Amino acid sequence: METIIDIRPLLAVLVSAVGALFIIAAGKKPNLREFWSVAAGVLKLAIVVSMVPAILDGKTIEYTLFHLLPGIDIKFKVDSFSILFALGASFLWILTSFYSIGYMRTLNEHAQTRYFACFAVALSTTMGVAFSANLFTMFLFYEGLTIITYPLVGHKDTPEAKAGARKYAIYLLGAAKIFLVAAIILTYNLAGTLEFSKNGLFSSNAISAHPQLLYIIFIFFLFGFAKNAVMPFHGWLPAAMVAPTPVSALLHAVAVVKTGVFTILRVIFFVFGTALMKTLGADMFAITFASFTIVMASVIALSRDNLKARLAFSTISQLSYIVLGAALLTPSGMVGGIIHITNHAFSKITLFFCAGSIYVSSHKTEISQLSGIAKKMPWTMTAFAIASLSMIGVPPVSGFITKWYLVVGALERQSIGVLTVLLASSLLNAAYFGPIIYKAFFEKGNEGDHHYEEIREIPMLVVPLVLTAIGSVILGFYPDFIVRLAKGVIQ
Repeated sequence: METIIDIRPLLAVLVSAVGALFIIAAGKKPNLREFWSVAAGVLKLAIVVSMVPAILDGKTIEYTLFHLLPGIDIKFKVDSFSILFALGASFLWILTSFYSIGYMRTLNEHAQTRYFACFAVALSTTMGVAFSANLFTMFLFYEGLTIITYPLVGHKDTPEAKAGARKYAIYLLGAAKIFLVAAIILTYNLAGTLEFSKNGLFSSNAISAHPQLLYIIFIFFLFGFAKNAVMPFHGWLPAAMVAPTPVSALLHAVAVVKTGVFTILRVIFFVFGTALMKTLGADMFAITFASFTIVMASVIALSRDNLKARLAFSTISQLSYIVLGAALLTPSGMVGGIIHITNHAFSKITLFFCAGSIYVSSHKTEISQLSGIAKKMPWTMTAFAIASLSMIGVPPVSGFITKWYLVVGALERQSIGVLTVLLASSLLNAAYFGPIIYKAFFEKGNEGDHHYEEIREIPMLVVPLVLTAIGSVILGFYPDFIVRLAKGVIQ
């Protein structure tokens, strides 16, 4: 495989961090501040897109910033996996920026400069995770993302927001300190390097001498990268729902949780490798916890009347589809897990955009309050219905493509248990999304209530959510591009 030495990965990481400086400088000029936010997003996407042709040609792009120790560098590498993640994150950031402008201005939120600056730096750290060439670089940016999103989670500065932000930080930083640092140190001692490799990092001597230790290291990675929200290390995610809705969209679709599943897939494919995962039996450990999370989070979602809380537990469930697909270690299963990073991103960001649109227009937060709201907010609720169908796995929306590959992957593995989990979870998805759609479209609203009569959709919020819903449909009809990139990861 040909390697190109190029500074573009570093530029993609830096552009939004530099944009954050311009955002801070323009703090007293809202139009200019928001211009820099959007401009940084557009420039970041342009840089990422410029690298796509080389990756599709089977090449990789690398850039080393610092050499620290043998096998430990601050280094960036762009391959099929990283470009797939980076494309989704950078494109959705632009739409989230427009949505944030409408949301923050309509509600006249405080500390908007801090909000947009932290948002920009969060995308820099996300891109750093995407383009990391080794575990050390990935760890630095992964932890940087936790730190920079802390003020976003606690943005409202209420006691509830501060408590949610503390829980967010304690879970994520605590898991990293307890499990992740230990896993990285042990990996370096056994492998002598932290550089990602398609065949895994560990030599045959290390494998034969320390199989139990390697199994423990994998467990440390699975729970240490707690942004993947695998139970029981998921409690931070519902707690973070105290954040403004655009931040929830960032957490659930663009950046935070996606870095969690991206990093654990990096570990499965490029630290351990599929052969070693099978040899150790670590695949069964991951399948067991992912399957439990998929079903249990869906059951909990059924009990939540708060819309964002239901969506939060839906996210916990859906993330484990990605872990499950990778852990199947079958060609179709792995492709299904990888493409769900993108498919879930478009669908889930649509759902959170819709939740924010409902709140800004009607100040309703509970599902039980949504009777007849589709009459007043047809664009919002139509987009919500489309994204819900994707979560359930109904064709032709993108979630169907994910579940098709996962089902085929389960058949390739001849696992009746995984097939049962996929079927049960789809039924549960329908059970917790169906009532929302029914209530919004088919129940009568309180038309005598003047608050109901005053509900109006806000174009600045509606346009982004319609575009992301359309994106989910397009990915359902034309999945070839992301499937091609996913296959490039496992070949």
